[in-house]
Amino acid sequence: MADDLGDEWWENQPTGADSSPEASDGEGGGDTEVMQQETVPVPVPSEETKQPKECFLIQPKERKENTTKTRKRRKKKITDVLAKSEPKPGLPEDLQKLMKDYYSSRRSVIELEELNLPDSCFLKANDLTHSLSSYLKEICPKWVKLRKNHSEKKSVLMLIVCSSAIRALELIRSMTAFRGDSKVIKLFAKHIKVQEQMKLLEKRVVHLGVGTPGRIKELVKQGGFNLNPLKFLVFDWNWRDQKLRRMMDIPEIRKEVFELLEMGVLSLCKSESLKLGLF
Repeated sequence: MADDLGDEWWENQPTGADSSPEASDGEGGGDTEVMQQETVPVPVPSEETKQPKECFLIQPKERKENTTKTRKRRKKKITDVLAKSEPKPGLPEDLQKLMKDYYSSRRSVIELEELNLPDSCFLKANDLTHSLSSYLKEICPKWVKLRKNHSEKKSVLMLIVCSSAIRALELIRSMTAFRGDSKVIKLFAKHIKVQEQMKLLEKRVVHLGVGTPGRIKELVKQGGFNLNPLKFLVFDWNWRDQKLRRMMDIPEIRKEVFELLEMGVLSLCKSESLKLGLF
C-alpha cells in the first residue's frame, strides 16, 4: 500500500516539461525585463547641448574684439593734440610766411619780395587776453572822432574778416561796448543777397563791416564796396572752430583772403593808409 501511495504521489508531481504556465511566465517575464534594461541605448548628447565647446569657441572672438577696441582707443586725433597744446597768438610773421608759401609756386623771387609788407602797416596783435571790444579800443583809441568824420557811402572805416556767418554774428554781438552808435553791416552770404548788401551800402553811411572774405571780395568785384576809405582791417586770426581750425587753416578761406589782399589791400598797406590787425 505504501508502494501504491508512493507511485500515486510521484505521478501527481509536476515535471519540468509540465510546469505551470504561471511559473514559466513568471520566470520568463523576469528574463525579458533584464534583457530590456541591458539593451536600452544610452542617449547621445546632441550638438546643442555641447555648451563647453561653444563657450570655448566664443571666448577667442571676445578677446579679439577687446584687443581691437583697445587699439582704437590708443589712436590720437589731430584735434586731441591741438586741444592739449597751448594756444599761441598770431603774429605778423605768420601772415607773411603764409603769403610766401601760397605764392611760392606761382610767383618769381622778385614778385615774392614785392609781397612783403612793412612792419609799420601792422597793428599790435592780440595776446589772447583781450575781448574784441577791448582789442579794438586798444588799436583805435580815437574811434569816436574818426567815425564822426566818415561820410562816404559804399565803404566802411573798419572791416573785420572771419571764417563764417555764424562767427560774424558772434563778433557783432561781442563788440557792443566798442561800437556805440556806429552803423554796422553784415557782409556774408548766408540769407543775404549781394544786391541787397549793395543797396544798403549805397543808401546810408556805414562805419563797421563784419563778414567773410568771399562775400567781401564779390562786393568789391561788382563795384558795390570801395576799399580806399578803409582804415583798419582786422582778421579773426586766433579763434578756432569745433575742429580746432583757425580761419587760415581752412584752404578755401585762406585762398579767398589772399585774393582779397590782392584786390587793393596790399597797395593800401604799403601806402600806410591802411593798418592790419590780428585778433
